[in-house]
Amino acid sequence: MTPLVDYIATGQEFSRHLGMELLSAEPDRVVMRLPYGEHLGTERVNGGAIASLVDTVGTCACWSHPRVGQGSRGATVGFSINYLKLVVCSDLIATAQVRRRGGSICVAEVTVVNEAGEEVALATITYKLDPRG
Repeated sequence: MTPLVDYIATGQEFSRHLGMELLSAEPDRVVMRLPYGEHLGTERVNGGAIASLVDTVGTCACWSHPRVGQGSRGATVGFSINYLKLVVCSDLIATAQVRRRGGSICVAEVTVVNEAGEEVALATITYKLDPRG
């Protein structure tokens, strides 16, 4: 795991507030966990929390590449998410895989599963990244 990916995943205030954990990172692929807590919702996990996990893990996958360094800059320019199953009181695991890495645009697919391994969300992230910084 690179220090930049680790910082994006767990070093920023918002990620820490939600309790996100980085499980693994390799070039173009990152896995993260969002442990369940009542602040995420008691009757259902809030869709915004799931979307935040998706955006964070997708961002990390785009940054998880040897060409990306300390001076790099980037931002999510769009994403589409489909919620497939209601999540109640469950940790979530999100896996992001870069599907296309262009000169400045990365596209990543993200799957989110609950503790039982059931898919609860699928997403596509489009990320603008200047790896040269």
